[in-house]
Amino acid sequence: MKLHFGKLAAATILAAASVLGASLAARADDVRIAMVVKNLGNGFFDAAHEGGEEAIKALPGAKLIYTGPTTPTAEGQIDIINSLIAQNVNAIVISANDPDALVPVAKKAMARGITVMSFDAGVAPAGRVFQLNPSKADLIGRKQIEMAAKTLGGKGEIAILSATAQATNQNIWIAEMKKVLAEPAYKDLKLVDVVYGDDQSDKSYREAIGLFRKHPDLKAIIAPTTVGITASAKAVTDQKLVGKVFVTGLGLPSEMAGHVHSGAVDTFAIWNPIDLGYTATYAAFQLATKKATGAPNSTIEVGRMKSIAIDASGEAAMSEPYVFDKTNVDKFAKIF
Repeated sequence: MKLHFGKLAAATILAAASVLGASLAARADDVRIAMVVKNLGNGFFDAAHEGGEEAIKALPGAKLIYTGPTTPTAEGQIDIINSLIAQNVNAIVISANDPDALVPVAKKAMARGITVMSFDAGVAPAGRVFQLNPSKADLIGRKQIEMAAKTLGGKGEIAILSATAQATNQNIWIAEMKKVLAEPAYKDLKLVDVVYGDDQSDKSYREAIGLFRKHPDLKAIIAPTTVGITASAKAVTDQKLVGKVFVTGLGLPSEMAGHVHSGAVDTFAIWNPIDLGYTATYAAFQLATKKATGAPNSTIEVGRMKSIAIDASGEAAMSEPYVFDKTNVDKFAKIF
């Protein structure tokens, strides 16, 4: 009787273990990744969202939560991250409105076992596993100066219309632009002003108008932000300055095609935000499922984007910027 009871108990235990194992496996497959962007309604991040959803389709069991504040503030992102912590998501991928202000809440998330990485605009190192840059800062800064110089024949007054004064990526790119401007080849380009539109269309538009009035000899505005470049191009058109003041920087083909054909913009550049969203989401999944560590000097496999290499400082770069003009903008405008 005892032997029979032992077999029955063992069978019961094995059955229970099997059910428990299946339950744990199901939970392991249910990986919820939150993409927290600077603000909703931003074309760049809408495209990144598309890429994120593409990655999810290649990752069985994964789910994507796309969210962000209505205006690009650190406070709005902090509230959202607190909500995601309460939801116990598996990973958070964020483009930061302020690198330092987000560190405490990001550390709180990581203490709860949530993977946190940043993309596009980085969180300070203490608040994330690693930072995925869309490109390398020096290449981005140089490309924007090269485009302005080509359009202006190498001489004239230029100004920069950035996003927020605290935006990590914008400030790094501006610093790189200033380095390039210090080179002898660009001695005839004069940077006369740097202003901030806070990644809001109306404020960016007003800042562009202010540049025209403050600097009557201005020849070009460089806007390293998809919101700022469209607002600046519209301001050039509205003020009947097409052919007198040119706009360049970083923009989306779908938003810039009309401005290129109007003559307000000669060239602009961007990396593919669809690829960036795809890469960030795929990498977050690899980290959350322990298939990669994200440690300095390591690599992460990221599906169709092959792999990314994380450097000693905990940052990785996806690709270099691609230049658009009237010869190719319409083709890419149909994509993003």
